[in-house]
Amino acid sequence: MEGILYLLQQLKAMVTPFGISDLIDILIMAFIIYKVIMFIRRTSSGAVAKGILLLLVALLVSGVLQLNTVNFLMGKIVEYGALALVVLFQPEIRRFLEQMGRTNLGKVFSNAEERNELDGAITQTVEAYASLSKSKTGALMVFERKNMLEDAIKTGTALDCTVNAELLKNIFWNKAPLHDGAVIVRAGRIVGAGCMLPMSGNVNLSRELGMRHRAGIGASEHTDAVVAIVSEETGSISVAVGGMLKRHLAPETLERLLRNELLPEQEENESPAKFRLMSLFRAGKGEKGHGEENH
Repeated sequence: MEGILYLLQQLKAMVTPFGISDLIDILIMAFIIYKVIMFIRRTSSGAVAKGILLLLVALLVSGVLQLNTVNFLMGKIVEYGALALVVLFQPEIRRFLEQMGRTNLGKVFSNAEERNELDGAITQTVEAYASLSKSKTGALMVFERKNMLEDAIKTGTALDCTVNAELLKNIFWNKAPLHDGAVIVRAGRIVGAGCMLPMSGNVNLSRELGMRHRAGIGASEHTDAVVAIVSEETGSISVAVGGMLKRHLAPETLERLLRNELLPEQEENESPAKFRLMSLFRAGKGEKGHGEENH
């Protein structure tokens, strides 16, 4: 009995009370880990992260098994590899620190401003697409979600501006230098224009589908992005999600669809409308092989 009491006393001495400082410590570490994960996703450094993890595991295993030579080599690789990574990712680290410096404290724990900006981006996109559809001006916009499109952005011109209907009409004007590529939107802001997208690998697509539609479907196949397209020949508005193409959309339907896909929590009270739109996409599975432009 005395032994059990002694053990309990020892355990009590080891357990420290949980205070405000501990909560702050946990929140700071959680934020740092989150930012590191987002940094890896934005820079397409998943393979690099796996390589670093394997090196650390090899270092740990070699230490446990007392493989002195291997442990020495792994230790040196990790020691000098940290410096090499700083040099290798210097532009990304600098951009990350600049973003941290521009971030308000309120934005760290809240995405309300981001949602408001995305809401405005949808409104401006629908306004621009209604005009582009009437004038039969081709357009291709990609709304990024969880999968980062950093590789696609690098193929075009990097931007950082709000989505504006007049700006979109100028970008997609057929004499503009960036009109042939895609506009990429991240968190409600334009981050790239004139960007090249991967073509769809679906061999069953109709030959009538042009490069713009094939690129839009391809982007939706490779990522979880929502892609909005305007046909240059007919002015028809289309949306591609998950490799599925829904065509001949009215501007009102385009807006409802974008809101359902990009702001799902905001549309909980409109479940009947969402159900109808998802039904449209299910019905649109059969339309993947039908298109209308040759551009």
